[in-house]
Amino acid sequence: MISETDKETIFEGLSFVFGIFLYALCFNMFLIPNDLVVCGFSGVSIVTQKLFGWNPQVFIYITNFLLLIVSLIFLKWKITKRNIAGSIMFPLMLTITTPMAKFLNNHIIGDDFLIILLFSIILYGVSNGLIYRSGFSTGGSDIIMQIINKYIHVSESKAMIFANSLIIIIGMLTFGFNKGVYSFIILITSTYFIDKIMFGISDSKVFYIYTKRVRKIKKLILEDFKTGLTIIPSRGGYSLKRGHMIMCVLSNHDYYRFKEAILEIDPQAFIITTKCFEVSGGVKRSSFHFI
Repeated sequence: MISETDKETIFEGLSFVFGIFLYALCFNMFLIPNDLVVCGFSGVSIVTQKLFGWNPQVFIYITNFLLLIVSLIFLKWKITKRNIAGSIMFPLMLTITTPMAKFLNNHIIGDDFLIILLFSIILYGVSNGLIYRSGFSTGGSDIIMQIINKYIHVSESKAMIFANSLIIIIGMLTFGFNKGVYSFIILITSTYFIDKIMFGISDSKVFYIYTKRVRKIKKLILEDFKTGLTIIPSRGGYSLKRGHMIMCVLSNHDYYRFKEAILEIDPQAFIITTKCFEVSGGVKRSSFHFI
Protein backbone atom coordinates (compact mmCIF):
# COMPACT_ATOMS: atom_id res chain seq x y z
CA MET A 1 0.00 0.00 0.00
CA ILE A 2 1.21 3.48 -0.88
CA SER A 3 1.07 5.83 2.08
CA GLU A 4 -0.56 9.25 1.93
CA THR A 5 2.88 10.86 2.22
CA ASP A 6 4.14 8.90 -0.78
CA LYS A 7 1.03 9.80 -2.77
CA GLU A 8 1.57 13.47 -1.98
CA THR A 9 5.23 13.23 -3.01
CA ILE A 10 4.31 11.54 -6.30
CA PHE A 11 1.61 14.14 -6.98
CA GLU A 12 4.02 17.00 -6.29
CA GLY A 13 6.62 15.44 -8.56
CA LEU A 14 4.17 14.98 -11.42
CA SER A 15 2.83 18.52 -10.94
CA PHE A 16 6.34 19.87 -11.10
CA VAL A 17 7.27 17.98 -14.29
CA PHE A 18 4.00 18.91 -16.01
CA GLY A 19 4.38 22.53 -14.90
CA ILE A 20 7.94 22.71 -16.28
CA PHE A 21 6.70 21.16 -19.54
CA LEU A 22 3.92 23.75 -19.93
CA TYR A 23 6.29 26.60 -19.04
CA ALA A 24 8.82 25.47 -21.66
CA LEU A 25 6.04 25.06 -24.22
CA CYS A 26 4.74 28.56 -23.46
CA PHE A 27 8.26 29.97 -23.79
CA ASN A 28 8.94 28.28 -27.15
CA MET A 29 5.48 28.73 -28.61
CA PHE A 30 4.54 32.24 -27.54
CA LEU A 31 7.23 34.20 -25.72
CA ILE A 32 10.25 33.75 -28.03
CA PRO A 33 8.44 34.10 -31.39
CA ASN A 34 6.60 37.24 -30.24
CA ASP A 35 9.44 38.93 -28.31
CA LEU A 36 7.50 38.85 -25.04
CA VAL A 37 10.00 39.44 -22.23
CA VAL A 38 8.05 38.48 -19.12
CA CYS A 39 10.49 37.63 -16.35
CA GLY A 40 13.63 35.88 -15.20
CA PHE A 41 16.62 34.70 -17.17
CA SER A 42 14.24 33.22 -19.75
CA GLY A 43 13.18 36.80 -20.48
CA VAL A 44 16.80 37.96 -20.53
CA SER A 45 17.60 35.20 -23.04
CA ILE A 46 15.08 36.69 -25.49
CA VAL A 47 16.81 40.06 -25.18
CA THR A 48 20.29 38.58 -25.68
CA GLN A 49 19.05 36.72 -28.76
CA LYS A 50 17.94 40.03 -30.28
CA LEU A 51 21.08 41.99 -29.30
CA PHE A 52 23.83 39.38 -29.73
CA GLY A 53 22.24 36.51 -31.63
CA TRP A 54 22.73 34.06 -28.75
CA ASN A 55 20.54 30.96 -28.74
CA PRO A 56 18.06 31.31 -25.81
CA GLN A 57 18.24 27.62 -24.91
CA VAL A 58 22.06 27.62 -24.78
CA PHE A 59 21.95 30.84 -22.73
CA ILE A 60 19.58 29.24 -20.19
CA TYR A 61 21.64 26.03 -20.01
CA ILE A 62 24.79 28.04 -19.21
CA THR A 63 23.22 30.51 -16.76
CA ASN A 64 21.36 27.77 -14.86
CA PHE A 65 24.57 25.76 -14.48
CA LEU A 66 26.54 28.79 -13.27
CA LEU A 67 23.77 29.82 -10.87
CA LEU A 68 23.68 26.33 -9.34
CA ILE A 69 27.35 26.79 -8.47
CA VAL A 70 26.55 30.22 -7.00
CA SER A 71 23.67 28.68 -5.04
CA LEU A 72 25.95 25.99 -3.63
CA ILE A 73 28.42 28.65 -2.48
CA PHE A 74 25.98 31.11 -0.93
CA LEU A 75 22.92 29.00 -0.05
CA LYS A 76 24.62 25.68 0.73
CA TRP A 77 23.34 22.21 -0.15
CA LYS A 78 20.09 22.24 1.85
CA ILE A 79 18.54 24.95 -0.31
CA THR A 80 20.47 24.20 -3.51
CA LYS A 81 19.04 20.69 -3.76
CA ARG A 82 15.57 22.25 -4.22
CA ASN A 83 16.91 24.25 -7.18
CA ILE A 84 18.71 21.42 -8.98
CA ALA A 85 15.64 19.74 -10.47
CA GLY A 86 14.25 22.93 -12.01
CA SER A 87 17.66 24.15 -13.21
CA ILE A 88 18.10 20.90 -15.15
CA MET A 89 14.50 20.18 -16.16
CA PHE A 90 13.64 23.61 -17.59
CA PRO A 91 16.36 23.82 -20.27
CA LEU A 92 15.83 20.12 -21.02
CA MET A 93 12.11 20.73 -21.56
CA LEU A 94 12.96 23.73 -23.77
CA THR A 95 14.84 21.36 -26.06
CA ILE A 96 12.07 18.73 -26.00
CA THR A 97 9.21 21.16 -26.70
CA THR A 98 10.90 23.11 -29.52
CA PRO A 99 9.63 20.91 -32.42
CA MET A 100 6.20 20.64 -30.76
CA ALA A 101 5.96 24.42 -30.43
CA LYS A 102 6.88 24.94 -34.09
CA PHE A 103 4.26 22.42 -35.24
CA LEU A 104 1.50 23.93 -33.10
CA ASN A 105 2.38 27.47 -34.19
CA ASN A 106 2.28 26.52 -37.87
CA HIS A 107 -0.87 24.39 -37.85
CA ILE A 108 -3.08 25.50 -34.95
CA ILE A 109 -2.35 28.87 -33.32
CA GLY A 110 -1.88 31.11 -36.37
CA ASP A 111 -1.13 34.83 -36.33
CA ASP A 112 -4.03 36.22 -34.26
CA PHE A 113 -2.18 38.13 -31.54
CA LEU A 114 -5.17 38.24 -29.17
CA ILE A 115 -5.29 34.43 -29.17
CA ILE A 116 -1.52 34.34 -28.67
CA LEU A 117 -1.81 36.73 -25.71
CA LEU A 118 -4.68 34.74 -24.17
CA PHE A 119 -2.86 31.40 -24.44
CA SER A 120 0.33 33.01 -23.11
CA ILE A 121 -1.50 34.19 -19.99
CA ILE A 122 -3.16 30.82 -19.38
CA LEU A 123 -0.08 28.67 -20.02
CA TYR A 124 2.25 30.97 -18.09
CA GLY A 125 -0.11 31.14 -15.11
CA VAL A 126 -1.00 27.45 -14.98
CA SER A 127 2.60 26.30 -15.41
CA ASN A 128 3.98 28.58 -12.69
CA GLY A 129 1.12 27.66 -10.37
CA LEU A 130 1.97 23.96 -10.72
CA ILE A 131 5.67 24.62 -10.19
CA TYR A 132 5.17 26.80 -7.09
CA ARG A 133 2.64 24.39 -5.62
CA SER A 134 5.13 21.52 -5.90
CA GLY A 135 7.60 23.49 -3.78
CA PHE A 136 10.29 23.61 -6.46
CA SER A 137 11.53 26.36 -8.76
CA THR A 138 12.93 26.68 -12.28
CA GLY A 139 16.29 27.82 -10.92
CA GLY A 140 17.72 30.88 -12.68
CA SER A 141 16.45 34.13 -11.20
CA ASP A 142 14.81 32.28 -8.29
CA ILE A 143 18.31 31.52 -6.99
CA ILE A 144 19.22 35.21 -7.17
CA MET A 145 16.07 36.08 -5.20
CA GLN A 146 16.92 33.51 -2.52
CA ILE A 147 20.41 34.99 -2.14
CA ILE A 148 18.98 38.52 -1.88
CA ASN A 149 16.51 37.30 0.74
CA LYS A 150 19.25 35.66 2.80
CA TYR A 151 21.93 38.35 2.73
CA ILE A 152 20.11 41.65 2.10
CA HIS A 153 16.96 40.66 4.06
CA VAL A 154 14.56 41.70 1.31
CA SER A 155 11.62 39.34 0.86
CA GLU A 156 11.71 37.14 -2.25
CA SER A 157 8.36 38.54 -3.41
CA LYS A 158 9.58 42.16 -3.29
CA ALA A 159 12.87 41.25 -4.96
CA MET A 160 10.95 39.34 -7.65
CA ILE A 161 8.64 42.29 -8.34
CA PHE A 162 11.62 44.62 -8.72
CA ALA A 163 13.58 42.19 -10.91
CA ASN A 164 10.63 41.36 -13.17
CA SER A 165 9.80 45.04 -13.60
CA LEU A 166 13.42 45.75 -14.54
CA ILE A 167 13.48 42.86 -17.05
CA ILE A 168 10.22 44.01 -18.65
CA ILE A 169 11.60 47.56 -18.97
CA ILE A 170 14.72 46.16 -20.66
CA GLY A 171 12.45 44.20 -23.00
CA MET A 172 10.44 47.34 -23.67
CA LEU A 173 13.60 49.26 -24.61
CA THR A 174 14.69 46.41 -26.86
CA PHE A 175 11.44 45.48 -28.61
CA GLY A 176 9.27 48.57 -28.19
CA PHE A 177 6.66 49.96 -25.83
CA ASN A 178 3.78 47.76 -27.03
CA LYS A 179 5.66 44.50 -26.45
CA GLY A 180 6.56 45.71 -22.97
CA VAL A 181 2.92 46.41 -22.17
CA TYR A 182 1.88 42.96 -23.45
CA SER A 183 4.58 41.34 -21.29
CA PHE A 184 3.34 43.25 -18.26
CA ILE A 185 -0.24 42.14 -18.97
CA ILE A 186 0.88 38.49 -19.10
CA LEU A 187 2.81 38.83 -15.82
CA ILE A 188 -0.07 40.49 -13.93
CA THR A 189 -3.08 38.59 -15.25
CA SER A 190 -1.40 35.18 -15.02
CA THR A 191 -1.33 35.57 -11.20
CA TYR A 192 -5.06 34.72 -11.24
CA PHE A 193 -4.29 31.19 -12.48
CA ILE A 194 -1.28 30.88 -10.16
CA ASP A 195 -3.45 31.73 -7.14
CA LYS A 196 -6.25 29.37 -8.17
CA ILE A 197 -3.88 26.45 -8.63
CA MET A 198 -1.93 27.12 -5.43
CA PHE A 199 -4.86 27.88 -3.14
CA GLY A 200 -7.86 26.48 -4.99
CA ILE A 201 -11.24 28.08 -5.59
CA SER A 202 -12.94 29.61 -2.57
CA ASP A 203 -16.28 27.80 -2.27
CA SER A 204 -17.03 29.02 1.24
CA LYS A 205 -16.76 31.86 3.72
CA VAL A 206 -15.39 32.05 7.24
CA PHE A 207 -17.53 34.15 9.60
CA TYR A 208 -16.25 35.77 12.79
CA ILE A 209 -19.21 37.12 14.75
CA TYR A 210 -18.94 39.19 17.92
CA THR A 211 -22.37 39.27 19.55
CA LYS A 212 -24.11 39.49 22.88
CA ARG A 213 -26.71 36.95 21.74
CA VAL A 214 -24.42 33.96 21.52
CA ARG A 215 -27.04 31.32 22.36
CA LYS A 216 -29.53 32.43 19.67
CA ILE A 217 -26.89 32.64 16.95
CA LYS A 218 -25.44 29.31 18.03
CA LYS A 219 -28.91 27.79 17.69
CA LEU A 220 -29.28 29.42 14.25
CA ILE A 221 -26.01 27.90 13.04
CA LEU A 222 -26.64 24.42 14.42
CA GLU A 223 -30.34 24.04 13.58
CA ASP A 224 -30.95 26.20 10.50
CA PHE A 225 -27.59 25.97 8.72
CA LYS A 226 -26.55 22.60 10.21
CA THR A 227 -22.84 23.24 10.51
CA GLY A 228 -20.33 23.39 13.36
CA LEU A 229 -18.97 26.43 15.12
CA THR A 230 -16.30 27.52 17.57
CA ILE A 231 -16.91 29.97 20.42
CA ILE A 232 -13.82 32.06 21.20
CA PRO A 233 -13.52 34.10 24.42
CA SER A 234 -12.66 37.71 23.48
CA ARG A 235 -11.98 41.11 24.96
CA GLY A 236 -12.51 44.48 23.32
CA GLY A 237 -9.30 46.37 22.65
CA TYR A 238 -10.93 49.77 23.30
CA SER A 239 -13.76 49.01 25.72
CA LEU A 240 -11.91 46.13 27.46
CA LYS A 241 -15.28 44.41 27.81
CA ARG A 242 -15.24 40.63 27.79
CA GLY A 243 -17.43 38.70 25.41
CA HIS A 244 -17.49 35.84 22.94
CA MET A 245 -16.76 35.55 19.22
CA ILE A 246 -18.31 32.82 17.09
CA MET A 247 -16.37 31.34 14.20
CA CYS A 248 -18.02 29.16 11.57
CA VAL A 249 -17.68 28.17 7.92
CA LEU A 250 -20.55 28.27 5.43
CA SER A 251 -20.79 27.78 1.68
CA ASN A 252 -20.88 30.86 -0.55
CA HIS A 253 -24.53 30.50 -1.51
CA ASP A 254 -25.51 30.80 2.19
CA TYR A 255 -23.59 34.06 2.65
CA TYR A 256 -26.36 36.66 2.33
CA ARG A 257 -29.06 34.56 4.00
CA PHE A 258 -26.82 33.86 6.98
CA LYS A 259 -25.69 37.47 7.34
CA GLU A 260 -29.30 38.73 7.27
CA ALA A 261 -30.35 36.10 9.82
CA ILE A 262 -27.57 37.22 12.19
CA LEU A 263 -28.56 40.89 11.93
CA GLU A 264 -32.20 40.01 12.59
CA ILE A 265 -31.16 38.38 15.86
CA ASP A 266 -28.60 41.04 16.81
CA PRO A 267 -28.56 44.26 14.73
CA GLN A 268 -25.44 45.36 16.65
CA ALA A 269 -23.45 42.21 15.82
CA PHE A 270 -19.90 42.77 14.61
CA ILE A 271 -19.28 40.49 11.61
CA ILE A 272 -16.03 39.75 9.79
CA THR A 273 -16.19 37.61 6.64
CA THR A 274 -13.28 36.21 4.66
CA LYS A 275 -12.74 33.67 1.89
CA CYS A 276 -12.08 30.06 2.84
CA PHE A 277 -10.04 27.81 0.53
CA GLU A 278 -9.81 24.64 2.57
CA VAL A 279 -11.41 23.03 5.62
CA SER A 280 -10.24 19.85 7.32
CA GLY A 281 -11.54 18.30 10.52
CA GLY A 282 -14.41 19.53 12.66
CA VAL A 283 -18.10 19.36 11.89
CA LYS A 284 -18.86 20.60 8.39
CA ARG A 285 -22.02 20.83 6.39
CA SER A 286 -22.10 18.00 3.85
CA SER A 287 -23.22 20.25 1.00
CA PHE A 288 -19.86 22.03 0.85
CA HIS A 289 -18.40 21.61 -2.63
CA PHE A 290 -14.89 20.86 -1.39
CA ILE A 291 -15.89 17.90 0.80
